[in-house]
Amino acid sequence: MNISFENPDKVNGLLTITVEESDFQDSVEKTLKDYRKKANIPGFRPGQAPMGLIKRQFGASVRYDAVNKFVGEQLYKYIKDNNIQMLGEPLPSDKQETPADIEKPAPYTFVFDIAVAPEFNITLDGRNKIDYYTIKADEKLINEQVDMYAGRAGSYEKVEEYDGEKNDMLKGDLRELDAEGNTKEGGITVEAAVLMPSYIKVDEQKDLFKGAKLGDIITFNPRKAYPEGEAEISALLKIDREVAKELESDFSYQITEISRYKKAEINQDLFDQVFGKDEVKSEEEFRNKIAESLKPQLETNSNFKFLLDVREYCEKKVGELTWPDALLKRVMLLNNQDKGEEFVEKNYAESIKQLEWHLIKEQLVKAAEVKVEDADIREAAKEMARMQFAQYGMTSIPEEYIDNYANELLKKREAVDNFVERAIDVKLAAALKNTVTLNEKEITLDEFNEMMK
Repeated sequence: MNISFENPDKVNGLLTITVEESDFQDSVEKTLKDYRKKANIPGFRPGQAPMGLIKRQFGASVRYDAVNKFVGEQLYKYIKDNNIQMLGEPLPSDKQETPADIEKPAPYTFVFDIAVAPEFNITLDGRNKIDYYTIKADEKLINEQVDMYAGRAGSYEKVEEYDGEKNDMLKGDLRELDAEGNTKEGGITVEAAVLMPSYIKVDEQKDLFKGAKLGDIITFNPRKAYPEGEAEISALLKIDREVAKELESDFSYQITEISRYKKAEINQDLFDQVFGKDEVKSEEEFRNKIAESLKPQLETNSNFKFLLDVREYCEKKVGELTWPDALLKRVMLLNNQDKGEEFVEKNYAESIKQLEWHLIKEQLVKAAEVKVEDADIREAAKEMARMQFAQYGMTSIPEEYIDNYANELLKKREAVDNFVERAIDVKLAAALKNTVTLNEKEITLDEFNEMMK
């Protein structure tokens, strides 16, 4: 076996491997012997078929597999042993004019195009100054959180008169009307139909409910209220969407109940519901506890922005890189055959940006000696679990529930890959914050969100 590698422009590599008969013959003979032991050929007892017959039946495919396996092993071994930073997969080269004919005796020559990563070095230390934005839990943010908790802990109360500004919910009986405005015989009827007029799309129909009181009968037209809302109409009238498409009738709606959502009082009951029994005993403590509970997520946002700024800083420091564009487009097309060349051309520039950051990040991770353990991946899954519970206002979840939910998340292969990346980002951000000089700035969450647009 002979293998050589040419890389004159540093990014477009050409790897040539010549295979001799002796490189794969032992593998072929061993495989054929195994085939003979297992072969069930009519006229011969198991394992007793002549080797010549076995070779005629299976020799060509076994030889083909053995050669390809040997070439693949040697190719990747060479790339690893010589520290070639290959991008994507080796591709059969157009420079090989005559393909190897494995049905004929060796030697066989195979030529591969290798896309090689551009060479660069990136290091960060105290001489590098990068912005770090600390997001403070200001009064506005805390007020919003208090209002959110009070809203989630609220309840409906019965009232006598409808107020659209308060998003009141109505319950009543719906009856389809005929052309004369009378209840249609055999028409659609829905008892105790729930309706929130504030969500009606057309003001003319919405205004029909202004100031409505218990017992009032409102005549409105669902089609006019929801001009393109087959989903809303079918849900309200409990009919199929196809029927809803054709419906043009007016309906009477007799109000039997008006409910208004009232937020919970800011009191001990709310404190206990949010943070647990007697964990908080005053509104001041409640607000302080909210501010404290916001810190991890605000720090996560800060670290996310910090890594974005690190990326931008490093990309400027690295400068313009030369890429094996033609080869990488071939690789991209191979991986997206169903989408075609137009997709490759449209998305190539963005894929190169992501690839550049991936290579930069690899160097930063190596320099910072970042190592991700199983415990880090699990913590990333638990962080996701806490965030998902927090979206529903559930902040004091027992650790057992967090662990169980994280276990479910970790059963998905794709999710695990994301948690690995998340764990790397967490550790890399922590390491770089202790490495570079931070230009620290304090901002509000609103200012942060505006910046992230």
